[in-house]
Amino acid sequence: MADNKNAGNGCSGKLNGNSRSGKLNGNCRPVDRQSLALQYTDHLRREFGLRADRVIFINGEEIVVTIRQEMLVQVCSYIRSTFQGILTTMVGTDERALNGHFVLYYTFSLDREGIFITVKAVVEGEHPVFPSVTPDTPAAHWYEREVKDMLGLVPVGHPDPRRLVLHDNWPQGLHPLRKDFKRDEQPPVNTEKHFPFPKVEGEGVFEIPVGPIHAGIIEPGHFRFSAMGESVLHLEARLFYTHRGVEKLAEGMSLEKGLFLAERVCATCAVSHAVAYCQAVEKMAGVEAPPRVRYIRTILLELERIYNHIGDVGNICAGTGFAFGTSHCGRIKEMLMQLNEELTGNRFLRGMNRLGGVRRDVGGPAVYKILNVLEKAEREFREVTEVILSHDFFLNRAATTGILPRDAAVDLGAVGPAARASGVDRDIRREHPHAAYGDLEFEVPVFSAGDVLCRLQARVEETFQSIKIIRQALEKLPCGDLTVEVGEIPPYKHALGYSESARGENIHWLMTGPDNTIFRYRVRSASFCNWPVVPLTVPGNIVPDFPLINKSFELCYSCLDR
Repeated sequence: MADNKNAGNGCSGKLNGNSRSGKLNGNCRPVDRQSLALQYTDHLRREFGLRADRVIFINGEEIVVTIRQEMLVQVCSYIRSTFQGILTTMVGTDERALNGHFVLYYTFSLDREGIFITVKAVVEGEHPVFPSVTPDTPAAHWYEREVKDMLGLVPVGHPDPRRLVLHDNWPQGLHPLRKDFKRDEQPPVNTEKHFPFPKVEGEGVFEIPVGPIHAGIIEPGHFRFSAMGESVLHLEARLFYTHRGVEKLAEGMSLEKGLFLAERVCATCAVSHAVAYCQAVEKMAGVEAPPRVRYIRTILLELERIYNHIGDVGNICAGTGFAFGTSHCGRIKEMLMQLNEELTGNRFLRGMNRLGGVRRDVGGPAVYKILNVLEKAEREFREVTEVILSHDFFLNRAATTGILPRDAAVDLGAVGPAARASGVDRDIRREHPHAAYGDLEFEVPVFSAGDVLCRLQARVEETFQSIKIIRQALEKLPCGDLTVEVGEIPPYKHALGYSESARGENIHWLMTGPDNTIFRYRVRSASFCNWPVVPLTVPGNIVPDFPLINKSFELCYSCLDR
């Protein structure tokens, strides 16, 4: 069990005075991102001898650079080290019907400039291999394993070539995201192979298998502990037990229908996924949502964050047996979810977004209802968290437990409160302002100790910031239309959509097909980035601490098993 050395001051890792404001101004970022993007592309052209026609721009904030496959590691490494680029997503596509090739897209965020650089490389259909960038860019490790499973593209030199998404009963040679794989195909089951779990050997070392079926009402995941006594030496997690094939299901679907699919990637992140999807479509259509829509989307995103954060704080308390926090956070969360239903007709805020706008207005009596409920929720949540953060029993369990070092969070691409609790000062609401975030003032709370206590405190502070954001948005809510026409989008265009969910940033990559259909849809959820870091936080703790550590990340199986 964790000791109490940090209990006297709660989480000593808060970076007081270093939390940056979310409102953009002339001192934060250059106004002309197009000019800045040109500077970066000129730099890349000179450094690697790229032709001008190998660089395209999307809405002034996305740069796509096409390179030869053999340059992939070199260019990605250069963007990461020289430009301080952060790998945001990686997408593989089967474009053999168009040009005979598979294509890889590695997208990096340049946070300070508010732009994305995508490195595009072709993989020959006859020889589906490519050089792995993982040894130099560790955050690519799951992306490249996934593209091997789903498209059959082999990352040569990857340090962990095991399967990721496809389990070992899936037959060799069948890759679901290839265009010639039929959705209704029923492959034969292979029962002979087993997943190769690493072994920790030595006198007194034994294995504890947990799951994939659990005692509680949760989704399946298998966790295999190597332990000596109660001390954990190693943890191996095996996930993707209920993969739903969302990205395959989206192929050929209309863009309008695709929104309903996006909204159902995860119930508790429904607004975040819907907004990210809508933004990707609107970018490709060359339209911008009306000002009132952008403010309403912001309000919905923050309402979603608040009820999730408060519920997560209660769940962390449950991991310590602290019933006071669990009960009161559950009560406050229920109050907020009833507000959601009154505003939108759905407790999870579904059905509000549409392509180019929103379906229902937020105004009149609804404004006063939101303000009144938030005032009560803020007051009561503050009282509850003051008790939680002053209780010796809770602090003893949470402080110094499940530490995620900052270097590991950066290298493996952790996002959201989990990353910010470890000193990673990133929030896509500030780095890439969307909806109305560029017009509003907010702080991004950052902590440094990286333990359970810091992850809880990050959620607590973000909750109060979210309430502040909603109040500003309601005060500034502009008049205007609730939708704009999206129109016809040419086939084979692609763009990013993004949003900051309660768990971290969600990235949606979308490529159109003919007649406003979907050719390729890639959902990169926050949980996809954060699940790989969880096993790193467990060794050195005891087995009974694992439920608490796991709850402090509060990751989603559904977002992973998309």
